Amino acid sequence: MKSESSHTPPNQVASSASKLSKVYDRDFVLTDEYRAALPDMQNADSQQIFGANVPILKVGISNFRIPLRYITPSSDTLTLETSVTGTVSLEANQKGINMSRIMRVFYTYQDRIFTPDVLKEILLQYKAEIQAHRAQLKLSFEYPVLKPSLRSGLEGWQYYRSAFEGRIDELNRFRKYIHFDFVYSSACPCSSELSEHARESRDVYGIPHSQRSTARISVEVAEGAHLSIERIQELCLEALQTETQVMVKREDEQAFAEMNGAFTKFVEDAARLLHEQLDNEPKIVDFQVACAHLESLHSHDAVAVINKGVPGGFTGHFEDFKSLIR
Repeated sequence: MKSESSHTPPNQVASSASKLSKVYDRDFVLTDEYRAALPDMQNADSQQIFGANVPILKVGISNFRIPLRYITPSSDTLTLETSVTGTVSLEANQKGINMSRIMRVFYTYQDRIFTPDVLKEILLQYKAEIQAHRAQLKLSFEYPVLKPSLRSGLEGWQYYRSAFEGRIDELNRFRKYIHFDFVYSSACPCSSELSEHARESRDVYGIPHSQRSTARISVEVAEGAHLSIERIQELCLEALQTETQVMVKREDEQAFAEMNGAFTKFVEDAARLLHEQLDNEPKIVDFQVACAHLESLHSHDAVAVINKGVPGGFTGHFEDFKSLIR
């Protein structure tokens, strides 16, 4: 049992606290000596680790925002608000990492034009400065493309939820990915046939159901290859045809109704049509597709996942279908 003398009397604690200044010193001058004396708990020894002394797969920061420049196929540049997630591995016996260093390293590249290949340089610097074995970086942004209407000649900006991702392992092997959301209309083939049956057999007017749907495309880009956001959009449009429209007049709405009639699709059809297009693009070495149809008939959604099936690649694991419903 500890003696009374091992405790600081409450009156002495209160007296000591009352001597602390509560005024912000705007004239304080930071010196090198003062900076060197600041506590650094991230680099504390393993005795300061709380819980199990085991490796951590990913540790870092998520959703720090910064305007970055991206290049278009016509060599123009776009400055887009970007949400950055940067993580590194942490080995056993290491207390933690300096989180702000992830941001500081990234900010040294802020004036670059960003492509997936630029991420390799940043990740190598992460590994060197933070002393990590593995590192990962993801840039999420809304990418604008000017799209024409179907018949009226109008144009409008379609925004695509997109992301560049880079991963680097213990041997400095770099892999680059692009993630892309494509929003389209899915008219139900079954509902279409049932409506026609009612019309033909009983002279009853019926409207087939269709709904806004989303496909999330994740592709691994071949080493040395450049794949644009516009090219991925073209592949999705070729596969599904019925992309939602931006600027619409009556003639465009009629054209869209005709297009939905010409390209009815179940969620299974959508997944397989996208597989066919992505599998034929030589710049894509691996891919995964997750589709969600926000059903207007049912009180639930129809979903599907498909992948290329490359050993060591995308596994087909996808559970976040709610993130596809807009």
